[in-house]
Amino acid sequence: MTFLAAAASPSVSDRLSEIPAEFWTKLGIGILGLIVLVAVLRKVAKINKVVLAVVVVLVVSFVGFNWIYERNEPKWATPVVNWLANYFPSKGKIAAPGGR
Repeated sequence: MTFLAAAASPSVSDRLSEIPAEFWTKLGIGILGLIVLVAVLRKVAKINKVVLAVVVVLVVSFVGFNWIYERNEPKWATPVVNWLANYFPSKGKIAAPGGR
């Protein structure tokens, strides 16, 4: 009985071949990104912490203001961007001169 069950179940290579190539591409990019992140963090750990803080604040500000202005934020950031968009200009809120 167990022999029939084993023969009916697909092998590991068959199951892996059913996974779309898009998944493997994204997995490879994710692993490569993780390797690059670790390498960058090792280099960053050696620099002055004040310089690191200034660079991080600038990058977060540029990305955040771009999300608020363009409204192209990821789904997880939408609640915060919606709240901040009340205080900062957005592309959709800027009216054309002359009321057009």
